[in-house]
Amino acid sequence: MLSVREALDTLLAAARPVQDIERVPTLEANGRVLAADQASTIDVPSADNTSMDGYAVRAQDCVNGGASLRVAQRIPAGHVGEPLEPGTAARIFTGAMIPLGADAVVMQEQCELAGDTVTIRHTPKSGEWIRRTGEDIQAGAVILPAGTRLRSQELGLAASVGLAALPVRRRLRVAVFFTGDELTMPGEAPGGVLAPGAIYNSNRFTLRALLENLGCVITDFGIVPDSLEATRDTLRAAARENDLIITSGGVSVGEEDHIKPAVEAEGQLNMWQIAVKPGKPLAFGEVRRESEHGKSAFFLGLPGNPVSSFITFLLFVRPFILRLQGVTGSVEPRAWQLRADFSLPKADRRNEFLRARLNAGGGLDLFPNQGSGVLTSTVWGDGLIDNPPGRSIQEGDIVRFIPFAELQH
Repeated sequence: MLSVREALDTLLAAARPVQDIERVPTLEANGRVLAADQASTIDVPSADNTSMDGYAVRAQDCVNGGASLRVAQRIPAGHVGEPLEPGTAARIFTGAMIPLGADAVVMQEQCELAGDTVTIRHTPKSGEWIRRTGEDIQAGAVILPAGTRLRSQELGLAASVGLAALPVRRRLRVAVFFTGDELTMPGEAPGGVLAPGAIYNSNRFTLRALLENLGCVITDFGIVPDSLEATRDTLRAAARENDLIITSGGVSVGEEDHIKPAVEAEGQLNMWQIAVKPGKPLAFGEVRRESEHGKSAFFLGLPGNPVSSFITFLLFVRPFILRLQGVTGSVEPRAWQLRADFSLPKADRRNEFLRARLNAGGGLDLFPNQGSGVLTSTVWGDGLIDNPPGRSIQEGDIVRFIPFAELQH
């Protein structure tokens, strides 16, 4: 069996980022991936300005700690003051430009105003409470490199230097379908009663939401009948307009598992057994596009058990999608070292990903049933404990914890 590391490295090495680029308004670029470096054409701040409400002064006029100065002008943000004459002060407000001749700002809490005279109860140093031109960003500096996935803070930074639009890679197009004659959609069971052997298709809801979180354009082919012909037909249709095809179920080798022969007939497939729990079976390959000779859509087949499908998506599909979207930095989640407030005496030969949650004492509690069909564990938990193969856990041990928040964006 492949290790989790080996499987992930193989996937990431195979990823081909989408090449189409479009220019979108910065206000609409949340979650998109930059296609080119973005440089600032201005200094930020564009001029020396104050970081405090107070009085702009010449430091040499305030050397005795009790100078009384005439307030000669008032400078709100967005206004330009007159040059500051010796022996005077300027009332100034946060963000306003420092007037020529002033070299310090004294915060208003250290001043006493009487009429048009201010007494400075402080000995300022030159530069005090002044933000210098270009202190944050210098004109010409790259502020956002290509391959950056844009969040709220990156959009704010782009706007701060006047970038009204940004070049981004187009959204990834992902097709999904689900195999299994036992699958039923909520609301379709007559009288709300499932037929014998039927189950609700929870994976459709889980996987679609995960793809939406990643900003993908989704084509949902729904539930496909358990037949080789139907599976092949759906693969061909899915490959025409999509970059990636994801399926759930049918990746084993039983007589009713048609994914393997269907993908092999329409492209190529690697069936992986991964040393991961829950999970294990994962199919990776490509499906030929009828309309574009020599090109293909990637294919990923996930297990049908709902927790296995959820976790293999988080571990393998999410980073693969980020690479396809053009993200060049790390696509792996951050983890924290936290205390286990439970024991797991039996070690497993596979890399376990245990559903756990933080407790009030700063440790981790374990969900009592770690079965691959127990979706309640994913709702109850705050994340996953990444437990290496062959390791038992004793209460008080430090374990590697990955929050769900790191795995679902």
